[in-house]
Amino acid sequence: MGNVMSYSGIVTKIRAMQARMLTEKDFDYIAGLQSVPEAIEYLKGKPAYASYMNQMDLSLYHRRHVEKVLYQSLYDDYTRIFRFAGMEQKRFLKIYWKRYEIDLINYCLRIVFNHYDKPFDLEYKKEFFDKYSQISIDKLMTSKTVDELIDNLRDTEYYAPLEKFKDSESATLFDYDLALDLYYFSTMWRRNKRVMNQKERDLFTRDCGTKVDLLNIQWIYRAKKYYHLLPPDIYSMTIPIHYRLNVDDFKRLVEAPTVEEFRHQMEETYYGKRYQYMEASTMERMYKEILESLYRADRRRNPYSIATINTYLFLKEEEIYKLTTALECIRYGLSKGETLGYLGGVTQ
Repeated sequence: MGNVMSYSGIVTKIRAMQARMLTEKDFDYIAGLQSVPEAIEYLKGKPAYASYMNQMDLSLYHRRHVEKVLYQSLYDDYTRIFRFAGMEQKRFLKIYWKRYEIDLINYCLRIVFNHYDKPFDLEYKKEFFDKYSQISIDKLMTSKTVDELIDNLRDTEYYAPLEKFKDSESATLFDYDLALDLYYFSTMWRRNKRVMNQKERDLFTRDCGTKVDLLNIQWIYRAKKYYHLLPPDIYSMTIPIHYRLNVDDFKRLVEAPTVEEFRHQMEETYYGKRYQYMEASTMERMYKEILESLYRADRRRNPYSIATINTYLFLKEEEIYKLTTALECIRYGLSKGETLGYLGGVTQ
């Protein structure tokens, strides 16, 4: 009864927000459109995006601008959920927000690392990060070099995992990304367990543990297929957390001598046996579809828990990803069938 009482308001709110999400029929229609302006006009009629799209003029109908508007919708949804949340739920949401902080830092690293001429395009994030984040966007936007960017993170928890690369001429963008990923998942694994009751801790362990396993599988596969890395190098780039992918399975995947042997070993793991194993070309889709199946099952079994929050935010993020992908396909003149192929399944 305690969970029902503490979650009844936020679950009702999320159900109302869920009803505004796009359907498979919507994506099927969007995939058949001939131009980005047509797609934007269609979104103007959808409650979840109407107020944002109606603020745009024709000169801004480019993927970069549209994506900013779509992410404002996500941040607004996060704000609505946060307002309805109790103290325990807000602790979870604050930790969840860290994935957006990691994405922000990665974006900034790419600009300064590659010496892009374009300025930081972060104003649309500022309102939300000023409210929820330890990171100062104003500071990050002054960064001209990677070292300056790291210095501008000095008052945050992200300074320590990046500081070791300061003044290094050999560190690559991948090194920075990996350091942040390792820090993020290790922190999530430890910290979230301390702010939840036992039932929600079990849910989190299952969800986060599965995500880590699947990310490790993706990274091992990519390391073998595209970079031909040796096992010692592969071990160094994976997250040191094991859930359903036990240590022996993990070792067999890393040390598989060929991609074909990797596939064979993958079929013998928990994930290969439980889920229909897909071709390697759809590895990323496998990752998302397994997570979606997991989140939906969690929400179905435990509607009055963090599962409802976690699932909604995942589905909203996936919806935005699918929309930006669809817009890019339309911009390049792909057929409806080709666009739907890139979208995979439709989440709701």
